[in-house]
Amino acid sequence: MENRTGIFDIMEEIIVNLHMHTSYSDGSGSHVDIAQAAIQSGLDAVIVTDHNALVHGFERYFNDGSRRVLMLVGEEVHDQNRDPQKNHLLVFGAGQEMATFADDPHNLIKTISDSGGLSFIAHPLDLAARSFNETSISWEDWSVNNFTGLELWNGLSELKTLMPTKLHGAFYGLLPWLVAHRPQKSTLRKWDDLLAQRRVVAVGGSDAHALRMHIGPISRTIYPYKFHFRAINTHIFIQDPLTGDVDTDRKMIYDALAGGHCFVGYDLPRPTRGFRFTAHGDEAGGIMGDEISAKGGVTLEAHLPSLAEIRLIRNGKVLLTGKRTQALTYVAREPGVYRVEAFVKYLGIKRGWIYSNPIYVR
Repeated sequence: MENRTGIFDIMEEIIVNLHMHTSYSDGSGSHVDIAQAAIQSGLDAVIVTDHNALVHGFERYFNDGSRRVLMLVGEEVHDQNRDPQKNHLLVFGAGQEMATFADDPHNLIKTISDSGGLSFIAHPLDLAARSFNETSISWEDWSVNNFTGLELWNGLSELKTLMPTKLHGAFYGLLPWLVAHRPQKSTLRKWDDLLAQRRVVAVGGSDAHALRMHIGPISRTIYPYKFHFRAINTHIFIQDPLTGDVDTDRKMIYDALAGGHCFVGYDLPRPTRGFRFTAHGDEAGGIMGDEISAKGGVTLEAHLPSLAEIRLIRNGKVLLTGKRTQALTYVAREPGVYRVEAFVKYLGIKRGWIYSNPIYVR
């Protein structure tokens, strides 16, 4: 493997918001609405994922003066004949409709892979919100394998955990910035369990719908697209700057996602752009998603864009913690799956800020 310790100097960090819905499924806005909100929010790309619908005609760059955003289109697939409708899967880059394979998750994932696409388990642990007649839509078939990754932090699922009554729903709908705290602990545990067996790429999804809520005479769009786009994003490292050519840029983004060259950033409290997590060994270096030999020891380095609490985690256990720091260094002499979490205070509460994909020391 090439020495990649300094590769961040030549790689491009782009901010992508993924997992969102339009009026083609259960969202309230159009693809144009999403593009405008994304440009205003400073995103580089969005991936639209309507339910069981691969909508054609919108994969392109949208421009507003000198600003632009790349829109890619995937889908969120689930078996509509299943009750309740669990096992939701995000599909990127398959190039064909996948909803017809949704009744068998094993075959669905294989078909996506055979088509050259990526598959991410959506909202793996998504609880019911009985006050709004919302059932649990968690993923249940954990016998599957060969999926690309999972949605570690879903911006909408967390809202459901805070709505025991409709009054709570109205409160958090009006004040959405109070909601996000961190990924669910059970989802983090599940990811670590899976990482002990195989590579699993983590992404952050907004699950944006621009929901219309009606309570009595009150009607309001809660969680508008623009809010989501300034909150939980996936930061991706691509080989070169975006070119403006859709085919070229789509391939760079999906190749980087497949390789785990990304991290989940909660950009509302503070920008997470500039986070870095690297490894350097005797013979090679690496970044998030890479494997590196433990022979001779591996120097792991994490750099934050501003002061925060940072944790280095090995095989699901906290190995090292730094308080109010921007850097952490550790010489790893044991094989393991090493990842980083960072936390900041926002509105008086400690919140998850950054969740890296792992570096695999073998």
